[in-house]
Amino acid sequence: MKLQFEPNLDYQLAAVEAVCDLFRGQEMCRTEFTVTLMPEEATLFDQGRASDLGLGNRLSLLDDEILKNLNDVQLRGGLAQSGTLASGDFTVEMETGTGKTYVYLRTILELNKRFGFTKFVIVVPSVAIKEGVYKALQMTEEHFRSLYAGTPFEYFLYDSSKLGQVRNFATSSQIQVMVVTVGAINKKDVN
Repeated sequence: MKLQFEPNLDYQLAAVEAVCDLFRGQEMCRTEFTVTLMPEEATLFDQGRASDLGLGNRLSLLDDEILKNLNDVQLRGGLAQSGTLASGDFTVEMETGTGKTYVYLRTILELNKRFGFTKFVIVVPSVAIKEGVYKALQMTEEHFRSLYAGTPFEYFLYDSSKLGQVRNFATSSQIQVMVVTVGAINKKDVN
């Protein structure tokens, strides 16, 4: 049985638009950095290579530009406007059963299309939810590939024993989605 996803639900498109509008004025840009090869990761083919080039999202907007964008989104949504930008963390709230997972997955692809962002980390509270998000990625993959003209993207579940996936996340120029639990981030002596 193949699930059909409705790509034009107004409230979902409005949520995607609200997040993207936070970045209005952002240029298409990325940042490059060095990813050092750890000795235990080296193979026969890595001899002489000490590092790789990493690619990341680069935010060029100033805080006051983001605050203006935030206030515009809040005004449009009938919410009280923020007087200051407390942090770079934003909350998108949606009712249960409205397709939150679909919305944030689609937002990833839209942020890539509009601003060139390629690195995304989905942080979840439990292993069960992590598995659910992974299943949602699998189920929506074909739908999003057709909606976004075959834009390549890769996704994986973070596993501290598979650090090659994290290296690929850092060095790939394609959209990368890492799904990780809060516990894995906070785990002592692993990260």
